[in-house]
Amino acid sequence: MESGKESLDNDQLIKYADDLARLYQSEKQKSKDLEEANKQKLQYAKDLNRAFLDLKTSHRKLQESYLDTIYRLAIATEFKDEETGSHIQRMSKYCALLAEKLGLDSRTVENIRLTAPMHDIGKIGIPDAILLKKGKLSNEEFEIIKTHTIIGAKILDGSNSEILQMAQQITISHHEKWNGKGYPYGLAGKKIPLVGRIVALVDVFDALTSERPYKKAYSLKVALDIIWKERGHHFDPRIVDVFFDNLDKFRK
Repeated sequence: MESGKESLDNDQLIKYADDLARLYQSEKQKSKDLEEANKQKLQYAKDLNRAFLDLKTSHRKLQESYLDTIYRLAIATEFKDEETGSHIQRMSKYCALLAEKLGLDSRTVENIRLTAPMHDIGKIGIPDAILLKKGKLSNEEFEIIKTHTIIGAKILDGSNSEILQMAQQITISHHEKWNGKGYPYGLAGKKIPLVGRIVALVDVFDALTSERPYKKAYSLKVALDIIWKERGHHFDPRIVDVFFDNLDKFRK
């Protein structure tokens, strides 16, 4: 009896040992598989991070190319005017700063920075004899100049890009006036797109303080007096207030 019981216990013990061995091998394999899976996940994370960095680099290069194209296209409108390049750069920075101080979101601020340089793209369709004329324009010449807003809007029409859509808004509206006496459509108040109202003030400020073919640069004091007098007439009063509240930043 004892011999049989001992034999049975040994059989059970051997079976138990075999089960433990199989369990150990199974867990060992699971651990190995898990380690391999973790390695694959780590490699995937590295690859994903590398792809993300490559995408950011590509996006940055694409944006740089886009900005360069905008700049050169804007320069082409008045390539004989040596002041144009600096004017475009200042327009971009001034408009972005003003949009930021007005509390617009970062994406809109960036879009305005990108699109403001295209405000006069329609001048590509205006004869140089009028654009670069030294002295006051005749009534007929001024009517031709005014068409640059329409020409610019046509150039930019039909794009699916939100940036170019904003550029079209700016092009068609930056000569409208708060009191409705601007052009081309005589829009008034908030019927004028906000981006157009922003560019309107900045464009006049920069024009007043810069030398042009038809005039010398005004002093800062004279330019500011003119802008303040046009508050509520040419310009949105709120935009004028924000501009003056941040004048030191604009001057810097």
